[in-house]
Amino acid sequence: MMGFTPLSGVRSFEDDVDLEDGKVEKERDKPLRYDRPLKLNNQAFLSGLAYCLSSCSMILVNKVVLSGYDFNAGISLMLYQNLVSVVVVSILTSFGVVSTEPLTWKLIKVWLPVNIIFVGMLVTSMFSLKYINVAMVTVLKNVTNVITAIGEMYLFMKHHDRKVWTALILMIVSAISGGITDLSFSSIGYAWQILNCFLTASYSLTLRRVMDTAKQVTKSGNLNEFSMVLLNNILSLPLGLLLIFAFNEVDYLCKTPLLKMPMFWLVATLSGFLGLAISFTSMWFLHQTGATTYSLVGSLNKIPLSIAGILLFKVPTSFENLLSIVFGLLAGVFFARAKMR
Repeated sequence: MMGFTPLSGVRSFEDDVDLEDGKVEKERDKPLRYDRPLKLNNQAFLSGLAYCLSSCSMILVNKVVLSGYDFNAGISLMLYQNLVSVVVVSILTSFGVVSTEPLTWKLIKVWLPVNIIFVGMLVTSMFSLKYINVAMVTVLKNVTNVITAIGEMYLFMKHHDRKVWTALILMIVSAISGGITDLSFSSIGYAWQILNCFLTASYSLTLRRVMDTAKQVTKSGNLNEFSMVLLNNILSLPLGLLLIFAFNEVDYLCKTPLLKMPMFWLVATLSGFLGLAISFTSMWFLHQTGATTYSLVGSLNKIPLSIAGILLFKVPTSFENLLSIVFGLLAGVFFARAKMR
């Protein structure tokens, strides 16, 4: 965590930066022209790499908890992960390692819509991962790119060329063909995953819009990544408790022997630290790029994630399903190349 300290002061949105390609819009002189874009590109690369590593690890560890241990309380797991994040960030703040904005009612009101989507995104991800293998989850998540690209067109007036749209169509085709050939197909899991795609796209798009407004209601006029992580996770706790009772997970928690296993708690706590890592790195990465770039890098890291998911969990599959998965992953790569142009 100490390595993240210098990043709490990452550039904010008001610094005249094009978040989509990391370029400075206002170039006042030559030193500014040559030095600052290089700094932003390095920040974008590092944040993207950190986001990929944390998100891959998070999915694999969650799969171990939900399927390996057959844990049937996904909302409770999410709540515990967020609680770990709150405790860690609060400890770091109390020791002066990081700085966070004080919570005010004005800030909470502005951030609440983002937080509701955030909780929905985490919960649906838990439910889908319970029923679907990791490789198919990664392919189905390609649908998020399509929704995000359409959202950026209407919300941020972004225009995408034919190659980008061709890649997006290929992603949809791969998701459909993958579902048809999936030997362990689960209609419940697929429904949760499609809902997760909509919420994930909504989260990245809404977060980008709310960041500017949220900073205007803070005392310092700024909102760093740790403040956003703390705000997201604190607000998710009461909502998570309501969902635990709504989905009747309390009875299950009282009966399951898993809560008496130290190794289960160790893995669950590890997932909590990874949850903090992915919360921070996703916000950091989105800060440096844009919602579509955020999604396309997520497509690239699905390649090693899918391979690891198939090998580690010994997923039963067929040649047709493997072909659909490879097709979807290649479509993600094609999308990345087209978008980078």
